[in-house]
Amino acid sequence: MEKEIRALKQALAKANRVAALTGAGISAESGLPTFRGADGLWRNHDVMQLATPEAFSMDPKLVWEFYNWRRNLISGLTFNPGHKALVDLEAGIDHFTLITQNVDGLHLKAGSKNLLEIHGNLWKVKCTKCQTVTVDMSSDMGPLPKCKECGGLLRPQVVWFGESLDYGLLNRAVEAARACQLMLVIGTSAVVQPAASLAFEAKAAGAVVAEINLEKTPNSGIMDFVLLGKSGDILPKLLEHRP
Repeated sequence: MEKEIRALKQALAKANRVAALTGAGISAESGLPTFRGADGLWRNHDVMQLATPEAFSMDPKLVWEFYNWRRNLISGLTFNPGHKALVDLEAGIDHFTLITQNVDGLHLKAGSKNLLEIHGNLWKVKCTKCQTVTVDMSSDMGPLPKCKECGGLLRPQVVWFGESLDYGLLNRAVEAARACQLMLVIGTSAVVQPAASLAFEAKAAGAVVAEINLEKTPNSGIMDFVLLGKSGDILPKLLEHRP
């Protein structure tokens, strides 16, 4: 793999427009369980059934209990060498866009600037009545948190299953993929759409595409580079001896 890392470093050195897409794998290295990990269960509830607008409508207290658990879990974690390497990479490239499927806020905590959180952010809440979006870093917001503006029920500002992504953010992500000369796809299973298609957009536009993941994915066949391993190990190596 050292030979592939050297070749990818050379490709990176030639690129002044780079995009990166990250998924749950990069945060797993900080100790955060993946959404589909541990059999996808939380207190015997299927988390994919909890993270829906229907579940929130039926039992908002249960859904908020789950999200308070997630807030408390993530509040004790911090970014890892993979997150930090992307910050350092951004600092040395003229045009760098980081697209993430993660809602944990760890990229922001690490210092990433040009960041598109296409699935939302766990630390933001939205009023279901007046639609006001605010940041709240509380590790526990209580059973049924209310809007300070109008008293309406708050919900996590994340994209739940069955909901559409923010069109503006998605459009910017697609534009970044089409405009880049090199794209890194990191720690993602390549099964969640539309994020999984961004590598195809980059490849079709002539970019070099590289996958960094613990195992191969359905998109591995289109990649110019497939580096198997932890992003926290591989990404820092791409920056070694970089001017």
